Amino acid sequence: MPMPIETITTAALSAALETASRRQAAVAANIANASTPGYVPQRVSFDAHLAQARSALAERGALDAAAVDSLRAEAEPAFDASGQAAVVQLDAEMSELARNGVEYQALVQGLSRHLGLLALAAGDGRK
Repeated sequence: MPMPIETITTAALSAALETASRRQAAVAANIANASTPGYVPQRVSFDAHLAQARSALAERGALDAAAVDSLRAEAEPAFDASGQAAVVQLDAEMSELARNGVEYQALVQGLSRHLGLLALAAGDGRK
């Protein structure tokens, strides 16, 4: 059964916020363990899950609960092109930390606006 657009929007924004939070934790762990021998850095990606949901929307014209629930990202080990554990590069990790912080702030603003519109609609346009 298709889900209402406000439910999909709220779920997608929530999943993106959760992913940003997990990415922040993964980057912090990478920085903390940069000099630990044998440490394999972690990466968190949301883009592949979001692309799957978009293609499901394009194919079916609607998203069901299963497609929305698939918007969950997990930390995965980072490997280089040869399949070896990637080396933690502190400058790249710090850049990722800053980029993720900006993305998180944008997501919070988007969720705030979305919830504000829902509150406005629930109040019949009255503030």
